[in-house]
Amino acid sequence: MSPSDGHKGPSHVPPRVTDQLDRSRFPVDGWALIEKNLDSENLGLTETLFSVGNGYLGMRGNVEEGRESHTHGSFINGFHETWSIQHAEEAFGFARVGQTIVNVPDAKVIRLYVDDEPLLVSIADLLEYERRLDFRSGVLSREILWRTPSGKRVRISSQRMVSFAQRHLAVMTFEVTLLDDYAPVAISSQILNRQDGEDEYHVPSKAMGEGADPRRAEALGHRVLIPQSNFGSSAEGRVTLGYQCAESGMTLAVAADHRLETDNDFTQRVQTGDDLAKMTYRINAEPGKPIRLTKLVSYHTSRGVPSRELLDRCCRTLDRVPEEGLERQFADQRAWLDGFWERSDVEIAGQPEVQQAVRWNLFQIAQAAARAEGTGISAKGVSGSGYGGHYFWDTEVYVLPFLTYTTPRAARNALRFRYTLLEAARLRAEQLAQNGALFPWRTINGEEASAYYAAGTAQYHIDADIAFAISKYVNATDDLDFLSREGIDVLVGTARMWVDLGFWRNEEDGVFHIHGVTGPDEYTTVVNDNLFTNVMARFNLRHAAQAVRELAVRDGIQYEQMVTRLDLDTDEIESWDKAADDMAIPFDEHMGVHPQDQHFLDREVWDLENTPLEKRPLLLHYHPLVIYRFQVLKQADVVLALFLQGNHFTDEQKRSDFEYYDPITTGDSTLSAVVQSIIAAEVGYHDLALRYFNAALFVDLADRHGNTTDGVHVASTGGVWNALVSGFGGFRDHDGEFTIDPRLPESWESLVYRLTIRGTRVRVTVRHDSLDLEVEDGIEATFLVRGESVTVTVEKPVSVVLDGQGPRLEGEPPPVPGRRRADGTVIAAIVPGPDRLGRQAACWAGSAAMAWPEGRVQVMTSCDFIWWCRSHSGHRFAPTV
Repeated sequence: MSPSDGHKGPSHVPPRVTDQLDRSRFPVDGWALIEKNLDSENLGLTETLFSVGNGYLGMRGNVEEGRESHTHGSFINGFHETWSIQHAEEAFGFARVGQTIVNVPDAKVIRLYVDDEPLLVSIADLLEYERRLDFRSGVLSREILWRTPSGKRVRISSQRMVSFAQRHLAVMTFEVTLLDDYAPVAISSQILNRQDGEDEYHVPSKAMGEGADPRRAEALGHRVLIPQSNFGSSAEGRVTLGYQCAESGMTLAVAADHRLETDNDFTQRVQTGDDLAKMTYRINAEPGKPIRLTKLVSYHTSRGVPSRELLDRCCRTLDRVPEEGLERQFADQRAWLDGFWERSDVEIAGQPEVQQAVRWNLFQIAQAAARAEGTGISAKGVSGSGYGGHYFWDTEVYVLPFLTYTTPRAARNALRFRYTLLEAARLRAEQLAQNGALFPWRTINGEEASAYYAAGTAQYHIDADIAFAISKYVNATDDLDFLSREGIDVLVGTARMWVDLGFWRNEEDGVFHIHGVTGPDEYTTVVNDNLFTNVMARFNLRHAAQAVRELAVRDGIQYEQMVTRLDLDTDEIESWDKAADDMAIPFDEHMGVHPQDQHFLDREVWDLENTPLEKRPLLLHYHPLVIYRFQVLKQADVVLALFLQGNHFTDEQKRSDFEYYDPITTGDSTLSAVVQSIIAAEVGYHDLALRYFNAALFVDLADRHGNTTDGVHVASTGGVWNALVSGFGGFRDHDGEFTIDPRLPESWESLVYRLTIRGTRVRVTVRHDSLDLEVEDGIEATFLVRGESVTVTVEKPVSVVLDGQGPRLEGEPPPVPGRRRADGTVIAAIVPGPDRLGRQAACWAGSAAMAWPEGRVQVMTSCDFIWWCRSHSGHRFAPTV
């Protein structure tokens, strides 16, 4: 399938705007993802798509029966094992401690036997099948009609819910009804430690499913979960297991209560061991008499509290449910989500396929972040073990904007988590010979876990990303308490790091440089004056100085406490201002673009047009050193800076930079399309913006990068909101000034989104000729709409007439090869490989044809041409052919 036809592989060419789902299998529904038939060929994908979680606990969408799965998984945010990173060649300061999320004991398993025949959905004769993930109820349900091998029809209905209201609770129901005839029925409800144990058939290799990921903790050479206790009571219907991680010392307890309701005769028995606890029911089932099993599960974890105490906590959680009633749990879930959608929903009129996909993406942010209290928000949330369950800078840049403007409490929790890692960040800075604090690029426990420093540790920009998120949060909420007591410590620590890391070449030129860092683009590493890093560091320095001065005026006591706590010298603040004012911001006057780094434009361009899709993503097919020698981007770098720091670039610069970097961005990262969509919309490439948005919207739903089985791309789901609200909706917050300048796609009737600004929730409606603002909750808010200050109050909605939707540019940005550098050399396009010289010469011939009199190149010999290239470009070729 060609790139324009919605291919699933990553490409620098975004697909045409099209519905990318098979609607005979996944019908359109504005408030649910529905599966009408089971396909065993892509179980890993659907296990991710139908995951349920609350930010603390996550359960993949494995079938209840437990056997037919690609990758089994139940995860608790931050619950991890540690291990020593073994470097092939040692060096001082390398990351030493690896951290991997642990697959916690699986409580999803409910196995069914009728006439002693197991229900195995992959081979069962299913007369009816439907699975539904409801975005309003937060419940995963399944309805099937099974014809057993003996011809009996059995209806099975199940529900699975991880509670938003009760952080440590999951609820499952499983109902069986025979329709035709009597049959003996057995139900086995289990908690199974797949991490170290075996599957329910005692086959160790199947414990994690068919698609076990080598990055998961089971690849470790030791038992991970050390049994601490197990208990079962047939009379109470309760089973429990307790563990401690072998190396990290983290502890866990899980307990399950069971209640079977039926008019049929039945017996029950319990069995527990180190890695298995189960309740088994044997029922003499008669037709028309339902059998309903309710299973309540609680998990509690700790960094060291004994598992026996955690078991007490599990029991207290479970004891509350009968007192409150089962229906109360579902009602509380619905109420929580009603509030979430009131604050967060984005509506696109007349686009039902888009609407469904948007809500699925937003629902995933809730599942990854809502109850992530005391932990970070990992790259896969709690839907899979991809990236080892680590936290990255993605959270602050892509996810926190959504939370800040819709669910500020969750944003505060995420930022407080970063604050709790501040001491570890100070120690990391010391290891890298820096003052201040340096937060790890990837981590769970606060220690740097990236074994490849060039594309990992060197991404110092994470300090500025965290400072950026803090500043945005405070602007949007006026939460000065958080800033004064905790946030300011992070701002000071990161500012100290920047002013120590950078330097003035000499005082006369007044330019502050930052060398030896990696920006967001991991295809260009350890460079000098990376533009993104420098502009974000400038923001960090200025806002740290501003926050300190404002605290001194606002609260003298807290200011003095902060000065004492951080041993702050007022001279430091002056140095932050000076470094920010003198920051090196690379700009090439001749080409009219901001170089991604000091030497980026000196390289040749990777010929993406002639790189086959089977060689994508590049990092899986080319050595890093090969990639680093070219102008080629894994993800938006300068373009991301244009978005986050857009008030420091002119409209002309934004367009010029976007047109330069867009054609050389591979799309190998799921983080890129949303930012490219935002800037494409702003500068006027309206069709391209919609295509990039469409690509981002279906990253997981259509498995566009082929790795959704590892878990939801949480940053991409947050990016979808940014693309809607900041891209098409035109919303920006620069230094606390909230502006709106929409770019509604031509094919959309309208776009509705919500923003919570300083306690007031505003409904924003964008149409082609107007912008409407209405207060849904709160008092008033002020925006700058295309240069006009507009205040909307609860009594007085506002409608602003719009003259169009910004500039309109057709097509795509022109290719980079053929452009001349300031020294007269021409940028070439190359596909690295043994025959690259011939391909390079062909590319140069095209470039030369633009500069040489018409027809001259056609009569040149290949040797003459290479000589011409050498003479006229300054390019150094391999030995003459």
